[in-house]
Order: sequence, then structure tokens, then C-alpha cells
Amino acid sequence: MILSANQPLFAPFTGFFSKAFLSDTMVILDEVQFPRGFTWITRNRFKNDGGTLWITIPVWRKGLGLQKIHEVRVCAEGNWRRKHLASLKTAYAHAPYFRDHVDFLAETFSAKFERLIDLNMRIIRYVRTQFMIDTPFIMLSDLGISGKGTELLVKVCRKVGASDYLAQRSAEKYLDKGLFSDAGIHLHLFDPPTPVYPQLWGEFIRNLSALDLLFNCGPKSSEILCSRSSLQVR
Repeated sequence: MILSANQPLFAPFTGFFSKAFLSDTMVILDEVQFPRGFTWITRNRFKNDGGTLWITIPVWRKGLGLQKIHEVRVCAEGNWRRKHLASLKTAYAHAPYFRDHVDFLAETFSAKFERLIDLNMRIIRYVRTQFMIDTPFIMLSDLGISGKGTELLVKVCRKVGASDYLAQRSAEKYLDKGLFSDAGIHLHLFDPPTPVYPQLWGEFIRNLSALDLLFNCGPKSSEILCSRSSLQVR
């Protein structure tokens, strides 16, 4: 079994789903520390006529100290939900397949999620289905495992019976290969592809939220993203 793991990013970029596609199971790291500064767990990039459109989910931080990701609560104050939906409608009004997904966006931004993890996973699961990826997700918080870094990943592999672990090549410097080897777990590295596809608003921008691909390419998104020839694993 090939296992991968990833934090529950907000409307993730396509590389998140490439990794899921190559895995037999993906563990969602919801019980690790929520970053103090900039994080893709609360924001991501889209595209409008001005170039990059940032969508950020406000969360409660002040006075809460260190939080686990699954503990982080969405800030219910303000009208950010309406503004985000309006921004996306304006940016993608002419995208060929935006209408197919606007109801999902409206439902998501109208729902008053208490926890950030629930909002993020709703989007992640929706996009996974649209890309026709059937890799199951397991929440770290459901496994009853503690640890940090590579030690945690090795424990997760043992818990679910995985013989192989898949990671992005950019994470190689943070991994202790010896721990994987000692545990009899094969470490595989891959470079997430950065598919080029028809995009609105001028020059192509790489690594936007995977929703950008979905809005522009619709049913073809899965073929564009999951082409085996574009995925390099070693």
C-alpha cells in the first residue's frame, strides 16, 4: 500500500490531488500544529482580470496559543462569505464550466462552518470527486497517534499497514530517510506536475487553486491532472 499525507489546505493546488491520485490512501494531518504565520490552510490563489485573486478564510487566533489544525475555528463575524462568493463569481463568470460548480460554492460559503477543517474538507472532497479520484482519506485525529516529523509519518504507515510512503520531492530535506528504512518502509518522491491549460485573463499563472482548473476545463480536468506520463515518481 502506498500512503501519502498532507495538511488540509484550503482549496488546494493541483499537486495535492496529484499526490492523492498516486496514493492508495492519503492521511489528512489535521492533528498537527496550526502554523502561526502565513499558511495555505487558510488561503489560496485564484485569478481575475487583475491577475492573482487571494481568497482568505478568517480564523480565530488571538489569545488561543498553539492550536491543532482541527481545533481552529472560523471567524463568523463580518460579511467575508458574501464577498468571497461575489469575487469568484466576477472572476469566473465567463469560465466555460463555472456554472456547473457555482451552486456548490454558494452552498459552501453560505454554510456557517464552526471549524476550518470542516470547510476545507468539504472543498477537498468535492474536488476529489470532480477529478474522479477514488483515493480514500483518513483523518490523523482518528488514528490515535502522536509524534512529530518523520517519526509521526512512520507511525502512521505502521498503523494503516503501508509498505510505501509517497512525498513531494520538495519535502525530501525534511525527512529522515533512515527512519523509513529502519521501519522497512520504501520512500518514494515525486514532482507534482504543473499542468498548463486554458485560463481566463491573459498570461497563464501556475499553481492556483485546483478549482481554477475545474472552472476552466470541467470534465477534462481529470485527464489533464492525472495523466500518468506527467507524473514522475522515484
